[in-house]
Amino acid sequence: MKSNNKLIGTGILTAIAASLCCITPVLALIAGTSGIAASFSWLEPFRPYLIALTILVIAFAWYQKLKPVQEIDCNCDPEEKVKFAQSKTFLGIVTLIAFIMLAFPYYSSLFYQDQVKSETIVFDQSNIQRIEIAINGMTCDGCAEHIDHEVSQLTGVVNSTSSYEDGNAVVEYDMAQLDENQIKETINSTGYTVIEIIKK
Repeated sequence: MKSNNKLIGTGILTAIAASLCCITPVLALIAGTSGIAASFSWLEPFRPYLIALTILVIAFAWYQKLKPVQEIDCNCDPEEKVKFAQSKTFLGIVTLIAFIMLAFPYYSSLFYQDQVKSETIVFDQSNIQRIEIAINGMTCDGCAEHIDHEVSQLTGVVNSTSSYEDGNAVVEYDMAQLDENQIKETINSTGYTVIEIIKK
């Protein structure tokens, strides 16, 4: 029974580790400490292995739980009640939590729903500059959404669109209110790294 509890704990830990690189930006947003957003991006290359390990551990725990028990003829006490932590219900809950954690990168962008600013801002079109910024360290949509969220908070930003697949952000801003160094500093402060800025 103890080994089954260890399997369950291992399954949860590997599921969390597999998605930690995408959970951290959301935690950074909630905590208001954007500098930790990229702290666990180094785990991204190990994600497929952690996912496989999680699935194997959970599958083995289910195998252990469902395999037939050999009956031994003895004058033992009737079966004692199974503790909740050793029940199929508990294993089912753990399995559900593990798969929710594994799928986190696919729904993490929901935490960054567009926040419409209530005031209308007028920009002089002749002052609008469009730049493409190459960024290192993004591993999922949550990372891109985190960068967009932070850049959009800057006064003078017209639009910000980041892509983790392309490893970049395209930002339009008013040169009278903002410069590219401020945008670069904001992105770097999230823990991701600006590699290059190209004016469009």
